[in-house]
Amino acid sequence: MYSSYVADPPLIREPLHAPVAHLIRGGVVEGIHYGSVVVLDADGQVQLQIGDIEVAFYPRSALKPVQAVAMVRAGLPLDGQLLSLTAASHSGEERHLAGTRRILELAGLTEDHLRNVTDMPFDPVVRDEWIRAGRPPSRLAQNCSGKHAAMLYTCKLNGWSLDDYLDPKHPLQQAIAEIVEDLTGQRIAEVTVDGCGAPLFSVSLHGLARAAARITTAPTGTPEARVADAMREHAEMASGAGRDVAALMRAVPGLLAKDGFEGVQVAALPDGRAVAVKIADGANRARVPVAAAALVRAGVDPAVLAEFAGEPLLGGGEPVGCVRAVRALDPVPLTACA
Repeated sequence: MYSSYVADPPLIREPLHAPVAHLIRGGVVEGIHYGSVVVLDADGQVQLQIGDIEVAFYPRSALKPVQAVAMVRAGLPLDGQLLSLTAASHSGEERHLAGTRRILELAGLTEDHLRNVTDMPFDPVVRDEWIRAGRPPSRLAQNCSGKHAAMLYTCKLNGWSLDDYLDPKHPLQQAIAEIVEDLTGQRIAEVTVDGCGAPLFSVSLHGLARAAARITTAPTGTPEARVADAMREHAEMASGAGRDVAALMRAVPGLLAKDGFEGVQVAALPDGRAVAVKIADGANRARVPVAAAALVRAGVDPAVLAEFAGEPLLGGGEPVGCVRAVRALDPVPLTACA
């Protein structure tokens, strides 16, 4: 299905995004979200594309499953909940903090070894509880702490230095970059720093979808399959209670899904069908319905995706419209708008 050939890096230029979602209020298009979408069939061929799927972009946290695969390939022995947490943008719930502490304990390390930024929990409800309790921001609470703890554990197992594990030239980050190129099938266009402080690799939206498909179609027992199984079986550890990405994996059997800041979503089925979405303005309200519409185009039953059709627009406290994928993506809309 996929060759081992690694193509040249995607071009760095202004993306040629296209309309992907409409804000419908009272039957009138009130606003437009631009972005790009790619849908791959089970053979890895592009079934549908909207916008600019080949330009260089930053997948943000949607790349975490690939980073987790790289760490498992480098000897990380985690499975189940802790491996899911390795690929997480978690909500900062107590189970996430406890899991991160456990990874650090397995490595013989403590929270002081983490080099991610300090933050409050990502989930608004959990964050409000922290504030009421007078708890300060911490590295454990920051949504990437599981990944960082796993990075440290991987370094410890390989005898690599710990203090500089976020340096792009560090052996860990070089190993991750190699797997990013392997799974996406293209060279990295640019390296910068993600919000948490870790190196962030620029690929294309098409490459991100390819990587997700390669992870979900890998043979049982491989690092790719271990990461996919862990995230699907423990979706709330990879996100949190009430998070749409966890609900999406529960709703669609066998689906692997990961979101990322700035309106990024990737999802892949066990047979290799995959979708990737980038919302140009980073809006979550467009990410979810556009991703759901893309999954329908990939062959997922619309009935199981109805709850992801888009949040309503309110007028006087009552629904008067919705956010809906454009007709080019969703010819028979998942939801009807007033």
